[in-house]
Amino acid sequence: MTPQLFSLIFLAALATNAALRIWLALRQLHHVGAHRAAVPAEFAGRIALSAHQKAADYTQAKINVGLAELAVGSLLLLAFTLGGVLQFAADFCARGFPEDPYLSSLTLFACVAVIGFVVDLPFGIYRTFILEARFGFNQMSWRLFLADIIKQGLLTMAIGAPLLLAVLWLMTAMGNYWWLYVWVFWLVFNLLVLLLYPTLIAPIFNKFLPLDNPDLKTRVEALLKRCGFRSSGLFVMDGSTRSAHGNAYFTGFGAAKRIVFFDTLLESLTPPEIEAVLAHELGHYKHRHVWQRIGMLAVLSLAFLWLLGLLIGQPWFFVGLGVTVPQQATQGTAMALVLFALVLPLFTFPLAPLMSHVSRKHEYQADIYAAQQTRATDLVSALVKLYRENAATLTPDPLHSLFYDSHPPASLRIANLNGR
Repeated sequence: MTPQLFSLIFLAALATNAALRIWLALRQLHHVGAHRAAVPAEFAGRIALSAHQKAADYTQAKINVGLAELAVGSLLLLAFTLGGVLQFAADFCARGFPEDPYLSSLTLFACVAVIGFVVDLPFGIYRTFILEARFGFNQMSWRLFLADIIKQGLLTMAIGAPLLLAVLWLMTAMGNYWWLYVWVFWLVFNLLVLLLYPTLIAPIFNKFLPLDNPDLKTRVEALLKRCGFRSSGLFVMDGSTRSAHGNAYFTGFGAAKRIVFFDTLLESLTPPEIEAVLAHELGHYKHRHVWQRIGMLAVLSLAFLWLLGLLIGQPWFFVGLGVTVPQQATQGTAMALVLFALVLPLFTFPLAPLMSHVSRKHEYQADIYAAQQTRATDLVSALVKLYRENAATLTPDPLHSLFYDSHPPASLRIANLNGR
């Protein structure tokens, strides 16, 4: 393949990706707007028209911000690649650390990350302090917002730098099958993060206090016993410090499994509804959905690393994306990693419906499991409240939902629970 041909393929993928995303967004805007005037029949009497219209307006506002992000992101990708920004950054880093290719490679990653962060920051600020505040969800102060940014940056450096150094070393030291060694290392790293996240990482950002409601604790412990689930503790997270949205989840594996309730969830649901929501989460555990997803991601990551192993030795891959072929092995692996991470989403987006299908199947299974362990009516009641409290649209465009939504639409979930 020639560099010119690959440049054309890249541009075609970028244009097709942007056009598809815009088309899906416009479908969502039109569909939600067309159903804004009336609450769907199956929710009549349970969700007020004002709440339904708030959800429609919230959905449309998020779509509009997403369209702006898509435009800026597409331009940034063009600037990085064919616009020469990535090549300029690589040359700058190589001149800054001519005797240390690993340090220059880490600096290249840092430059790309910082540029991306600076470009994304205005959208993050707008979402948090304007859009979320407009609809009554934002609880975050500027002080906490800045603290989160600093913590995330420090955590990224503390974990990301050693991780990247290890990957770069494996890519240069392990010969033609480096991608297999990197894959094994990546799997071990991800499992280690799953193990350590509940006790070491999550508390950096949120406070976790033991559940202190005796009646709810008794109810939950009885549910855990029925489901055969052993946990290292029941915790309440201070989600209200950032957002009014509510949720519950379990995290970790083995002895590190934790059940976590957002404090906002405990405030909005009754004990039977909370039990039903938790039973849904336990359904994912019972059906081994977490391990299935880890297995699926393992297969995909192996395929992508193998593909990168093929591309890293092809000059057209570099030149076709606007950079010169690196002469130094470590710098070449770093540049290949950056380019691959930048352009891969363009070619994998068409797989989104498949990933959504798998996730929705898991949600249906977890719902049915919850209905077997608790009352289906309690889960339905909880779902209706969560959709209302979180301003989630009840009338998404089916095709947009197929690409983007990991959970089935509310009407389909409730129909499934009601046996229809």
